[in-house]
Amino acid sequence: MRAHFRIAVLLLGLTGLAPAGWAQLAPSPDESPVSNAPAPVADETAVATLKVNVNLVDLFFTVKDKNGELVPHLTKNDCTVTEDKSPQTLKSFVAETSQPLTLGILLDTSGSQQNVLPLEQDAGSQFLQRVLRQKDEAFLVSFDVNVDLLQDFTDSPRELSHAMSKAEINTAGGNGGFGMPGAGGGTVPTQGDPKGTLLYDAINLAANEKLSRETGRKAIIILTDGEDQGSRTKIGEAIAAAQKNNVIVYVILIADRQFYGGFNMGYSGYSAAKRISDETGGRLIDVGNNSKKLEAAFQQIEDELRTQYVASYTPTNLKLDGTFRRIGLQCQGDSLKVQVRKGYYAVAPQNDY
Repeated sequence: MRAHFRIAVLLLGLTGLAPAGWAQLAPSPDESPVSNAPAPVADETAVATLKVNVNLVDLFFTVKDKNGELVPHLTKNDCTVTEDKSPQTLKSFVAETSQPLTLGILLDTSGSQQNVLPLEQDAGSQFLQRVLRQKDEAFLVSFDVNVDLLQDFTDSPRELSHAMSKAEINTAGGNGGFGMPGAGGGTVPTQGDPKGTLLYDAINLAANEKLSRETGRKAIIILTDGEDQGSRTKIGEAIAAAQKNNVIVYVILIADRQFYGGFNMGYSGYSAAKRISDETGGRLIDVGNNSKKLEAAFQQIEDELRTQYVASYTPTNLKLDGTFRRIGLQCQGDSLKVQVRKGYYAVAPQNDY
């Protein structure tokens, strides 16, 4: 069932929202409701089913060899998994190519992206035309001084491309590059607490409000220079939102370095973007402002999403105490590298539908 953002109001309603307004957002779907009512009586079959759903941990991952080539023919016997260094037993292991894919495209439209936005729009549209298949869906969000839902869930590449083509640079000084970056118009820091690029807020909202109730393969693809300015969400909270909802985050780092040089400011978006992608099982691809590299980056992401494994296990630690459990996944072979999320939060799912 597609979660349509209550209905798309939260993201759209963020436009112009003062920071204090964030406190009024609904609690995360991952927080268990508190109730003093007696527990309902359920039959044994229902209880058994609930236990399986609660305790099963799904891992979506890719494996590459020492040359960076995808490895497509592994089996359960080739891989081992640990949770907090304790060995776990894999219950299932399949090469997944046909399970529906749910994508969120996050497009940086802050002032610093003025010169690269057309590249993002062209390459992003072509990617969506190629990657979306029957039963796949995607949505499009832009983020700058605001976070806006440009296109809700759809399986139509045409609708997504149309929405992407309408995206405009927003500097809070009128559309276009006329606002002062940092002072509500980009990502160059200034004194005080300006809103410039709400990257972490956008990740948090996309994961919690759009993808939390989706099942199967879920990924966010972010086109950005990696700089955040003014988000109420911290980077750790943004990563946690993705991990709690089993969302892989890919970051295509596309940056106009001359923009930063023009303001005599150093570029520092790489490390934050790499942390976000690594912790969630995705990858950072740095393309600079090169259109050919951008097209290649989208092709690499497409290949990885279509050459994934999905494995599951029931953890030996059955406590649903909300703590973070660190996952270790290794596959036997000559210098094989596994790309998987670093862990998950042991929270009970909210069964409200």
